[in-house]
Amino acid sequence: MIVAATLTPREVAELSRVPKRVIEKAIEDGVLKVRVRTARGLSHHARRMLPIHAVAYAALISKLDLSLTRAHKKHLISKLAQMRIAQIRTARVELTPAVEIDVGRIVGDVMERAERYRVARDALIVVDDTIKGGTPVIRGTRMTVYSVLGRVDHGETIDDILVDNPDLSRDAIETAITYARTHPLMGRPGGRPWANAA
Repeated sequence: MIVAATLTPREVAELSRVPKRVIEKAIEDGVLKVRVRTARGLSHHARRMLPIHAVAYAALISKLDLSLTRAHKKHLISKLAQMRIAQIRTARVELTPAVEIDVGRIVGDVMERAERYRVARDALIVVDDTIKGGTPVIRGTRMTVYSVLGRVDHGETIDDILVDNPDLSRDAIETAITYARTHPLMGRPGGRPWANAA
C-alpha cells in the first residue's frame, strides 16, 4: 500500500525527535523520497513532502545502536513503506538473515503520536487566504498557530491558554504548537530586531 506524502521534512524531524539534518541527509542519499506539493495559502510555493513512515524510519535510525549501510537503510524504508501505520506499531523487520528489528517496540509510540498529529493537523489547522492573509489559524478562530507558540515560548502553559480560550481543546493547542514549530514564518522579521541586539 502506497501512503500519500503528507508530512514536511521538519514535521518528520519534530515527530521522530531527530535533528532536521538527519532527515535532509536521508533525502540527499536517496533513502527518503520526497514528493513536491503546492502549498495552500498566498504564496502557493512548492513544498517537499514525505510519507508518514519516514517518521518510523528516522526514529529507528536514531535509536538503533547499529551502523547501517545505504542498502540496509533502503531495505528498511521499503519494508516500512509496505505497511499500514497499525502494522508498523507491531512490526518486526528482518534486516539481514541474522538481524531482526522489533520496529513496534522501538517506534510504536512515535507512530501513534505522528498519526494523531497528522489527523489533528488536517482537522484543526486552517490556511485560508481570507483569514489573516493565509497565516495558519486554529479552525473556527482567528488565533494563529504562531501566537500560540509565542505564548508558550514566553512561559505560558497549555492550561493557561485553555483558561483564556475555553472553547479550544488541548489537542488543538498542542497541534498548533507543533505546526508552528515545523512551519516557521518566512521572510524578514518585522519591526527593528537590531534595536535590542546592542
